[in-house]
Parts: sequence; structure tokens; C-alpha cells
Amino acid sequence: MSTYILGIESSCDDTSAAVIQDNVILSNVIASQKIHAEYGGVVPELASRAHQQNIIPVVDTALKRAGVAKEQLSAIAFTNGPGLLGSLLVGNSFAKSMAFTLGIPLVQVNHLQAHVLAHFLDKPGEEKPKPRFPFLCLTVSGGHTLLLKVNDYFDMEKLGGTIDDAAGEAFDKAAKILGLPYPGGPVIDKYAKEGDPKRFQFAVAHIPGLDYSFSGLKTSFLYFVRDNLKENPNFIEENLPDLCASMQYAIVKSLTDKVKKAFKECDCQDLVLAGGVSANSGLRDAMSDLARRYHRNIFLPPLDLTTDNAAMVAVCGYFKYQKGEFVGYDIAPYSS
Repeated sequence: MSTYILGIESSCDDTSAAVIQDNVILSNVIASQKIHAEYGGVVPELASRAHQQNIIPVVDTALKRAGVAKEQLSAIAFTNGPGLLGSLLVGNSFAKSMAFTLGIPLVQVNHLQAHVLAHFLDKPGEEKPKPRFPFLCLTVSGGHTLLLKVNDYFDMEKLGGTIDDAAGEAFDKAAKILGLPYPGGPVIDKYAKEGDPKRFQFAVAHIPGLDYSFSGLKTSFLYFVRDNLKENPNFIEENLPDLCASMQYAIVKSLTDKVKKAFKECDCQDLVLAGGVSANSGLRDAMSDLARRYHRNIFLPPLDLTTDNAAMVAVCGYFKYQKGEFVGYDIAPYSS
């Protein structure tokens, strides 16, 4: 008998709902909030208000596209953290109300685990190879940079992480310095394809072990651009592709250096990328090349599953449903 899971994601500024049948995606609906582009970053209060407006139509659309009646649902899975508390509360409250009304189990999901488990989703008629446990996973987004050894669906050992800013934040900060729109990562990636990654040199932090640091890189980029603008007011305009390519190269090098080191410390044959920054073409190419050189298997998420989405929440909920890991209505969201 099939299991139908409704997933709800509201950890940041995307309201998403998805329906899966076992691990197969039937629908995955995302409502993005454009208003934050005006402020150069996510405004928490505006995000939570937009979630309240979006969640009912998004869930309704997900059920209709899946062709599944709400009475067919086996359980509801929702992101309970980490994320923005106001945003998480919207998804948390809606999931509780709907699960209570339908009399079905409620499953809480960790946002970061969901990104990793997105690799276990299939699309109808397109079953793909899955990473084998244990595997090495680099999870990179605007809020997180983590290097994990994944021993099982919910046994994820942290090998390293950023001690300050996330890689995605470094992309967004660089874009803001260059006067590019938010979110900055995709725009940097676009211009970087036309530029010379070796034109400008930006220092990569050398942190002991498998941890990362990107705050120094952000600062050096800021000072470099500022100093050159004093001499040439058109410096950014005349060098934009090379600036983007050089900054992207520095971020990607920092990420790949630690993965290379992890290969020597962790006996894993499969390398997995996850999170929003895993959509970056420079990172995907670098990690694919690294995997080939070290004779590892590389697993890259489909581009539509790199950003925050409810399908990854639903599949995480599916594996928890199989284990009977449900929560009560007193569960509270957590920000970190």
C-alpha cells in the first residue's frame, strides 16, 4: 500500500508544499517572495507575513497537481528548524491544524537533513541511482556550510562547518558590493562564466581541520573593490566578469580543499552535494572533477531540488513515517 506524504517548507522566504507517493514526487509547488530583492536580503517580518498569505493556496495547488485528496494523506511533514522563527511558525501551525483535522500523524523535519535526503527522491518513471551509506556530503547554502559523513538517513556526523559566514552569504555579499541584485549567487555564477578566474587573487582562509571561514574573504573583496574604485570609478563596470569569476574561484577553492582533505580522513566512495549553492556551475564542475581524480562517485542534485522546497521535506518525513517517528502538537520550532 502506497504512503502519501504532504511536505511543507517555510524556513526562510519560500513557501512550498509537495506531495510524494513513497519517494516519488507527485507535485512540488514553490511560491517565492520577490519583495526581499528591494532590501538586498530577507526581511524576517515580511517573510512571515507572506507565508501566511501563500500557504493555503500553495498546499491546495500541490494536492490538486498531485491528484491526491487530503483524505488520502498518510502524514504531514513540516520543516521545524533551523530557520527564521516567524516563518517556521507559519508552517508549524498550519501542519498541526491540518494533521489534527485529518487525524493523521505529524512529522517534524530538520531543514539540513532534508537537503541531504533530496537525493533519495525520484520523479515518475525516472528512478535514479542513490548514494550509498556512508557517504560524504557537502551542504552549502546562504545560511549553512557543512561537511557531513552520512551513515544512515538520520545519522549524520558533522566533520566540519563554517566558523563564521556561510559560502552562500559570501556570494550574496560580493554581489551587493558589485551592485548586483539579490539573491547574488546565481548572478555571480552567470557573469563568472564569461570571466577569468585567475585575473584577481583573493585569499582563502586556512582553518585547521575541516572547518571553513568566509568572513575574511568577504572583507578582502570589499577592500579590494573599494580601493580600486578610488583610482577608477568604472572599475566594476570594466571588470565585472573577471571580478565575479575570481571571487567564485576563491569560494569554490575553499570548499574543494576541505573535501579533498576529507577524502583522506573518511572512507566514503560517494560524494554528495546539497543545498542552494550546489546549483552553482563552478562548484558542480569543480566537485565533479575532484571526484574523478580521487575515483569517487559524484551525486549532484537536480537544479529544481537545490533550493528550499517541500519535496525534500516530504521524503525526509517519509523515512521518519516508516520508523514511526511522529511528534505531538506541543512541538515548537527552533531557529538554529
